[in-house]
Amino acid sequence: MAKAKKTTVFFCQECGYESSKWMGQCPGCKSWNTFVEESLSTPSLSGREKTKAVAFGERREPVILAQVSLEREERIQIGIGELDRVLGGGIVPGSLTLVGGDPGIGKSTLLLQACKNLAEQKKEVLYISGEESLKQIKIRALRIGEFSDCLKLLCETNLSLIEDTIRRLKPQVVIIDSIQTMYHENVSAAPGSVSQVRESTGVFLQLAKGLGVSIFIVGHVTKEGTVAGPRVLEHMVDTVLYFEGDRHASYRILRGVKNRFGSTNEIGVFEMGQQGLTEVTNPSQFMLSGKPMGASGSVVACSMEGTRPMLIEVQALVCSSNFGIPRRQATGTDLNRLNLLMAVLEKRVGLQISGQDAYVNIAGGMRLQEPALDLGIVMAIVSSYKNRPIEDRVVVFGEVGLSGEVRSVSMAEQRIQEAKKLGFTTCIIPKACKDNLQPMKGIEVIGVSNVREAIDLI
Repeated sequence: MAKAKKTTVFFCQECGYESSKWMGQCPGCKSWNTFVEESLSTPSLSGREKTKAVAFGERREPVILAQVSLEREERIQIGIGELDRVLGGGIVPGSLTLVGGDPGIGKSTLLLQACKNLAEQKKEVLYISGEESLKQIKIRALRIGEFSDCLKLLCETNLSLIEDTIRRLKPQVVIIDSIQTMYHENVSAAPGSVSQVRESTGVFLQLAKGLGVSIFIVGHVTKEGTVAGPRVLEHMVDTVLYFEGDRHASYRILRGVKNRFGSTNEIGVFEMGQQGLTEVTNPSQFMLSGKPMGASGSVVACSMEGTRPMLIEVQALVCSSNFGIPRRQATGTDLNRLNLLMAVLEKRVGLQISGQDAYVNIAGGMRLQEPALDLGIVMAIVSSYKNRPIEDRVVVFGEVGLSGEVRSVSMAEQRIQEAKKLGFTTCIIPKACKDNLQPMKGIEVIGVSNVREAIDLI
């Protein structure tokens, strides 16, 4: 008989770091006061029981590297173009995917729409919910449309019963909503704790790899850090997708943070409506809708998200400060980057803006960190400070250095082609990028080597 050993350990609620004693600061993520005490019961196996466990398990032999096949596995196409793009071309059989995001952002709605498309393709899908009843899921499903009989629903939180159901039905795709509600009987901790989340994810990982079932796990992210967030699971799963955006706005951004089967730079853009999430096939046009014409402090910049160029509006407002310390505020970009660019303008260009309040906003609600937006932010700040509007059909992009130089960025040709497709007539880019470009018809390309040359074009 196996005897249970009771041990007490401390877990970090932010990153899952494990320690035998309480610590004020987590050595892993450097967060303060995040350690919680949990008691664990682990079965202790005797030597004979260990031998029996190995005998009944599947023994795997080492394989020579030259014998490993490189044939590409067939992916399951969901039918939602934006989701397929972020996944790398579809669902890989036997993969474990984590979908994280704030509560109410639309994770369950997106996965339910994916279930609808997969069921229409005669794929066996099992939707397991630990948060909603069958009637609640039915009400949400009626807003999306009619579902095929290939979709089966299960409301359960007991991990042992769920494992038995998956092994018995052997579906092709399984949705777990959510991982924080699952619990294992052998773990004494409460559901949602780090121990329960780790144990549950480990079981689903074994099911995905052993049965070849594609499993999607929903994980909630809370600002209080009272539950084990998706950061604890990122190293265990194959793919990590984050659903971003303001729950009170209509747009949603699906971003791939980790993907063992594809690129991690792709994003998907959705719009939330009454009938669920709708794909935004042209994000540039969507982001530029409502742009004011002839207004100062507004300029169109281009950012690359994976292989997709996106035109966005950069807005700036510079005004005299009524406080001893001027205010700086950045929405959608890094505040430290804004302070750096304003220091470059004052030192290298001679603009006296140290006593001015400055507000920068990336219209559309996206949060972008690419250095190619530097020149757009600089042009918007100068346009607002001088109160001189920039022509509406002008696109700018480029990285700005501390010496005021405009450095080259990658994929300049794709950015210019996107601007040309949307009807823009002028593109201000780094001079180093222009020297490597082939002549283009239908759009004027202007190369600048420093910030002063770009400002003189206003």
